[in-house]
Amino acid sequence: MRHSTSTSIAGRFSILGMAFLGSVQAASTAEDFQTWSAIEAKGSLEVIHPDLKDFRYWLEGQGRFGNDTSSLSQGILRPGLGYSLNEHASIWLGYAFVPTIEPFTDASYNENRIWQQFLWTGKTSLGKFTSRSRFEERFTDQPDVAYRFRQLLKLSYPLDFAPDFRLVGSDEYFVNVNTTGMIDSGFDQNRAFAGIGYHFDENIEMEIGYMNQYIRRAEREDLMSHILSLNLQLDY
Repeated sequence: MRHSTSTSIAGRFSILGMAFLGSVQAASTAEDFQTWSAIEAKGSLEVIHPDLKDFRYWLEGQGRFGNDTSSLSQGILRPGLGYSLNEHASIWLGYAFVPTIEPFTDASYNENRIWQQFLWTGKTSLGKFTSRSRFEERFTDQPDVAYRFRQLLKLSYPLDFAPDFRLVGSDEYFVNVNTTGMIDSGFDQNRAFAGIGYHFDENIEMEIGYMNQYIRRAEREDLMSHILSLNLQLDY
């Protein structure tokens, strides 16, 4: 029964992925192979003072290597503070510094972001489910602030025969709320991921797998990236 459920989940992710890729085939698209690495740490501020047990910290660093993984193309430093509403839900506010170069852009620039998000995690009959709704205010070299909404859905499915391993699938959809400079309102990008997670212990997990990123670009051909994704997660 568990095996058939796992197959059904994989099939659904495959169908969704093929449907999305089919919808963008008609567009002129450049392709790239990339490697993304990330470290994400979050936990309770109870370590500072017991009265802060419902307050949480978020610290994330990423390096994204593009042009067939030959050069650093984007970096992210993303700190934030959150508050736990209950054991499943939390709200967050944070900042991100995002230097960006080719192939994501023709002219290098540094982006500053303010972000807010609602995070929900919980156990279901299929495994751990995560929903992350994030809103961003993006400050670039353009005169106006760009607003973007992004929605992540993620499922981590435990393997009976290997308790420390998980099958992981996720999809994140990005929408530009307004038009500013070279950013058009509407669909911005989609990221679909499938991979394996390994729990070193109850607080530390590594995920590795394949991510497909499709970016719609207003002034040039769209970009599809085939990404080797490595993500280390620390949760205290």
